[in-house]
Amino acid sequence: MSRSVSEALSAPMAGVAATRPAIAVENLVKRYPKGVTAVDGVSFEVAPGTTCALLGGNGAGKTTTLSMLLGLLLPSSGSIRILGVDMLRHRYRVLPRMGFTSPYVDLPQRLTVIQNLLVYARLYGVPRPRRRVAELAARLDFESLLTRPYGSLSAGQRTRVSLAKSLLNEPEVLLMDEPTASLDPDSADRIRAHLEAYRRERGATILLASHNMQEVERLCRQVLIMRSGRIVARGSPRQLLERFGRETLEEVFLAISRHEEEGKIPCQASPPP
Repeated sequence: MSRSVSEALSAPMAGVAATRPAIAVENLVKRYPKGVTAVDGVSFEVAPGTTCALLGGNGAGKTTTLSMLLGLLLPSSGSIRILGVDMLRHRYRVLPRMGFTSPYVDLPQRLTVIQNLLVYARLYGVPRPRRRVAELAARLDFESLLTRPYGSLSAGQRTRVSLAKSLLNEPEVLLMDEPTASLDPDSADRIRAHLEAYRRERGATILLASHNMQEVERLCRQVLIMRSGRIVARGSPRQLLERFGRETLEEVFLAISRHEEEGKIPCQASPPP
């Protein structure tokens, strides 16, 4: 039976075994001039070797949060620790151990695919960069694209190349913004399988921003749902389905979104006990 959103949000959550998190965010705030608050007191942890989803509608604060985790934006207040390192003070100690992919961030258009990837491989200090590029091109099925200018690729092809770029340095923490956007169902399924295998084999931690709820249910151990710069619900996919009495995460997401529009949603600003 479907539960009211207020009841579901106020229900206690089961605890998670204590371990030093790969990602630890506490009371993160980002304010812009003229009183705009993009992120408002966000706190969460991601356990090592797990995949966590960051969900929310347009303007919820997902991209701003990811940008602060990467050190591209400075928070107004709060703290970020990745792999035990304070990102606000020593981010260059940990950035070589991280990766980021987004289909909305382009590479130089006139360079070929292999030229682009070799530039990034050398920036990361990847040993035997040509071998690493060839390995990723084979795994992600774009060997035939290596000598083509990046600007000539389709949106789906660019998505695969962008993912390869993020994996060049075999990152311990991978931040992903819509990693399967623009891919056909078969290619998207192959990419998800590769990400699952990579996480399992390398013990990597993945933070995934996505609007694809089936993808989230398949890949993610933990789900964070943002709205208006705050986390309003969190838990495993199964826990969220049970708490809200829904059949799919999409139904949970819509219930939360539409309920808050009526001004009834309390926010979960800190991790559950």
